[in-house]
Amino acid sequence: MKIACIGEILWDVFPDQERLGGAPFNFAYHAARLGHEVEFISAVGQDDRGVRARAGAVESGVSTRNLQTTDEAPTGTVTVKLDASGEPDYEIHRPAAADFVDCERVTGLAGSEWLYYGTLHQMALGARGATSKIAKAIPNAQRFYDVNLRKDSYTPELIRSLAESADLVKLNEHEAKELGSFFDLPVSVEAFCHAVVERFELRGVCVTRGPDGSALLLDGTFGEAPGFKIECRDAVGAGDAFSAALLDAISRDVGVAEAAEFANRVGALVASLAGGTPDWRLEDAAGL
Repeated sequence: MKIACIGEILWDVFPDQERLGGAPFNFAYHAARLGHEVEFISAVGQDDRGVRARAGAVESGVSTRNLQTTDEAPTGTVTVKLDASGEPDYEIHRPAAADFVDCERVTGLAGSEWLYYGTLHQMALGARGATSKIAKAIPNAQRFYDVNLRKDSYTPELIRSLAESADLVKLNEHEAKELGSFFDLPVSVEAFCHAVVERFELRGVCVTRGPDGSALLLDGTFGEAPGFKIECRDAVGAGDAFSAALLDAISRDVGVAEAAEFANRVGALVASLAGGTPDWRLEDAAGL
């Protein structure tokens, strides 16, 4: 399966080290590990972090054909703090290079079956315009909106617009509560899923619930899958791995509950490892 993925590549700055990340980059990495062809569309700055980010992308196996270099802003950074349970808190520094993608320079998207995007990147007006143009260039691609809300980096109007443009929406239970308050949606997860699909005219919606698993409504069928008991190293990138695994399962046309279970398994494995793009293999996930 070929996936076009647009969004931020940045450095997660922890108290003791920096790790290459950004939800779209993490997603691209995990989708590539699952054997899919991913065109990752982003930008880095003309700085040392940009050089290292490009090298890291190459090493990770993510295509850099559409990883641009810009002098408009430095390579993105996010200060990350982890709480006692390993859950991250992010301080995002803007503007960042990824905000300045030039869609006229993007190549190689023909045949893409999915277009992935998130909320954070779309807060930049230029990024929103670039994503819209890319979507028009691959009109047969389905659109996967991975909500990924970050503090002070979203508005109800933007979420509505991005969801209305999507075919499939994925969000966590905290984001579901936020959308529920914005759009007067039900609290019950099954009722919420049905209401979101109807409200935004979607093919499907998935709600992740950490150790409690996930719920998926796809093509009119609702299913749930339990989570996995793991020792959480840190949760950075786990949701992005979940998203990649979910699309992988959907591409294999498995049942709804099986798709949710597989995504839970891969997300849990990544949460048990350090960083958003750890080295992992399917056999490791099978052993959970």
